[in-house]
Amino acid sequence: MTVWLQSATPHRGPRRPDQQYDDVADASASLVIRSYSSSFGLASRLLAPDVRVDVRNVYALVRVADEIVDAPRPDSTPADQLAALDALEAEVAGATASGSSANLVVHAFARTARRCGIGADLTGPFFASMRTDVERTVHDEESLAVYVHGSAEVVGLMCLRAFLADEPRAAEQYALLSAGAQRLGAAFQKVNFLRDLGEDGDLLGRTYLVGLDPRDPDERAWRRWLDDVDADLTAAASAVTALPRSSRLAVCTAHDLFAELSARLRRTTAAEACAQRVRVPGPVKARLAARALLADGRPRRVGAAGAAGAAA
Repeated sequence: MTVWLQSATPHRGPRRPDQQYDDVADASASLVIRSYSSSFGLASRLLAPDVRVDVRNVYALVRVADEIVDAPRPDSTPADQLAALDALEAEVAGATASGSSANLVVHAFARTARRCGIGADLTGPFFASMRTDVERTVHDEESLAVYVHGSAEVVGLMCLRAFLADEPRAAEQYALLSAGAQRLGAAFQKVNFLRDLGEDGDLLGRTYLVGLDPRDPDERAWRRWLDDVDADLTAAASAVTALPRSSRLAVCTAHDLFAELSARLRRTTAAEACAQRVRVPGPVKARLAARALLADGRPRRVGAAGAAGAAA
């Protein structure tokens, strides 16, 4: 017997059971994000509702894959982690083709991927980078570039697909804004590497940034990487301004938040950052979001005269 389930929000006519499942999958993805990232939660609330759902669905899948490599079960082996990543990637591919999965987070991602045009050209490099975290502990410049592309730049491109999904000239805008989306994703990843320098070294045994040994970090290398972050943020700013308003305010807030993190990292030594993770207080995050609203999504300039340090 078919049972028509009722939605938590008003709607016209009977609701199909599969629509209820879709809603639960989206809610599950939202729960994952709320549980792991307060900063992302703040910025995502500024996205238009439909875009917010898609972006949360993307980040929830990313978070699940991250947990496979960063927080394995106590009795898990590297072979187990690689097998879990292989299974997850295969499930994502199958669900994207069919439109359905028994895994709620995968189901939510697959619906977004089908709606927004996210394919294996983006998911493939992402899962390859996740495998790198199991197989490699120290990077050189070449391997780091490949890793950052797969772990961060393609995530920026997935989000860009979501930002433009309902735009009339989506393909043209995607081509114009892709480079900026990649630079912004790279900046976010590098800031996280700098913030987590001590934890990545002590707990995970990984060294991502060339020249920065967590056991004895070089201050000149620390400053060079901060310069690299600021160059990425500056390059991404014009792409942020060109986004539709449905996503521009949220992405501007995220841009300015990471510019503020970069500024705070500059005011510490590498050794200090290894000992204590640098954070942006809640009231400062709120001020950054308010500034983005007042500026209609135009990012601040990065550096001493711009966003960096302005919200201290």
